[in-house]
Amino acid sequence: MIQVHQLENEGLWYDCITFHGHSCPGLAIGFRVVELAAHTLDFRLEKVLDEELVCIAENDSCAVDAIQSLLSCTVGKGNLILRPYGKQAYTFFNRKNGDGVRIVVRPFERVADREVMISQILSSTLEDLMEIKTPLEALPGEARMFDSVLCDSCGEQCREDKIRLQEGRRLCLTCHRPYDRG
Repeated sequence: MIQVHQLENEGLWYDCITFHGHSCPGLAIGFRVVELAAHTLDFRLEKVLDEELVCIAENDSCAVDAIQSLLSCTVGKGNLILRPYGKQAYTFFNRKNGDGVRIVVRPFERVADREVMISQILSSTLEDLMEIKTPLEALPGEARMFDSVLCDSCGEQCREDKIRLQEGRRLCLTCHRPYDRG
């Protein structure tokens, strides 16, 4: 049975708190998700280089800050992909060997006292807290570089793959008027 090693990882927990700005149950969930990912994919809990590890987070909760803090996965580097589905599910891939795992947080009783809840999350076994599943998607390709295009309406630069043509004009997503009749 996988057990949390609070004393061993205590410094990392405080690093997460410093990064996030406060301690909360969501951050604790993210911390434990990273522990399980590290154990399952056999990598060390340390900052990773470039896009060595990739995380697809199916939410934009506090848990994602633990992933950023501990693994150096970021949207800017392209190795943190946010899919705002509102699910406590996280898929990790190791680019070195192609291995992947989807970690889903199990339902658990929420309590009013935040500190008690944090303590419960940090002291639960990883198996009780989360479920390991097969990834739902393939390892994403590495981040691409795109040229910038000027919007014909506002004049601001926009990544070329985000430009829309409307009435013969190149428009950014802010200026574009979507047309959808279902």
